[in-house]
Amino acid sequence: MANYSRRDFMRNSVLGLAALPLGAGILSKTAFAQDLPRLDPSAANAQALNYVEVASEASDHPAYEEGERCDNCMFYTAENQGCQLFPQNSVEPAGWCQSWTSAG
Repeated sequence: MANYSRRDFMRNSVLGLAALPLGAGILSKTAFAQDLPRLDPSAANAQALNYVEVASEASDHPAYEEGERCDNCMFYTAENQGCQLFPQNSVEPAGWCQSWTSAG
């Protein structure tokens, strides 16, 4: 009986240790997500999508409609002010780009 318990303990310990990197990875991604640098409107990828930090500045763009902003776009992530189209950066919540799509 003692060997059985020791075996269970060892197996569970090894499984627990194997799961640690996975848990640490999830936690570190969440922590780093808060530190995304702000997208520079003059960056090539921002210019390609006509990104502006103030949506009303895009009023002369044919795709722009009043009320469209990054923070009501389906690509926007409120937790880190990120955008799926610019995964390495955060965006201005009041901004806009030509790929704006209704969040629902």
